Amino acid sequence: MNVQTSVEADPILAGANETTKMAHKTTLLNPRFYTTDFDEMDAIDVTPVREAWDDLLAQMRADPNRNHFRKTEEWDEVDWDAMEPELRAEAIDFLVSSLTAEFSGCVLYKEMKRRGNNKDICELFSYMSRDEARHAGFINDALREAGIGVNLGFLTKTKKYTYFKPKFIYYATYLSEKIGYARYITIFRHLEEHPEHRFHPIFKWFENWCNDEHSHGEAFALLMKSDPKLTSGRNVWWIKFFLVAVFGTMWVRDHARRRFHEALGVDIDWYDQEVFRKTSIMARQIFPIELDIDHPSWRRGLVRLQRAFEAMDRASERGGLAGRLGRAVAGARAGLAFARLYFTPSRRTEPPANPRLRPAW
Repeated sequence: MNVQTSVEADPILAGANETTKMAHKTTLLNPRFYTTDFDEMDAIDVTPVREAWDDLLAQMRADPNRNHFRKTEEWDEVDWDAMEPELRAEAIDFLVSSLTAEFSGCVLYKEMKRRGNNKDICELFSYMSRDEARHAGFINDALREAGIGVNLGFLTKTKKYTYFKPKFIYYATYLSEKIGYARYITIFRHLEEHPEHRFHPIFKWFENWCNDEHSHGEAFALLMKSDPKLTSGRNVWWIKFFLVAVFGTMWVRDHARRRFHEALGVDIDWYDQEVFRKTSIMARQIFPIELDIDHPSWRRGLVRLQRAFEAMDRASERGGLAGRLGRAVAGARAGLAFARLYFTPSRRTEPPANPRLRPAW
């Protein structure tokens, strides 16, 4: 799959470099910028989880990672020009996608803080926007070493924003934070054992980075815990939808970076299933269901989804009428594959009274 699909001619993008164009592009798989009903979020009452809430915010206020996102003597120089072209392209795609996801959170959280009056909610989002800004800036510094930094101010002004109801923000962002923790810690632990595969120094920063991903996920777990309706009734079907969507997107994007994972020395199928497993275990803290990722239909469905997206890419490259028809057919195949994944069996879980977790990996 082509991970650096060209961006159509657009006067808005005139003068933007290629990585900024990559981050600007909005597709089914690329990280998006979100907006929501900020008044509804501002009305959240965290009284039902007050003790856990105050404990979490005290940790975030202490800011244990305030000195972490800085280059030290452990930051090895990267010879981007000497890197194999396919690996270089996929490593850049990984960094740009990660940066866009982090900066998306920064923009959303900062807007919530700006618009809100609820002291609890504004304080939370001030810390979360602070953290995400650091993450995005650190990744951008790594890209600038290759002379391809992303213009973040340009993205803020010009990237398309997608409206999500607050509850959808909770489900999607909770999962993105927890899956981010699972991804980073799995890569970090693997490279601890196999440092010969650490082809970029940013991976050395992943362990402490996970602390931010973890605490952000905890915050959204408490927001959901404060209103039991969010994790019961018909909303359970929405939770399953987002589980399938987040896991499926990760599988498709990761399988588009075969050389990247080969350089890391990990089998993509094993890695993704391991991340799904860790995320599922963590999500038991708040979600009343988990997907049966060991069911035979799960793997088959992921492969169907992956192949459909690969077919969409090939059709896009062909262009013309045949390309448009090919994309439509492949899009229908992707929709059917997603529907089949949605009906993968799931298991009921019993979230604990206190949803707080401690990092376990």
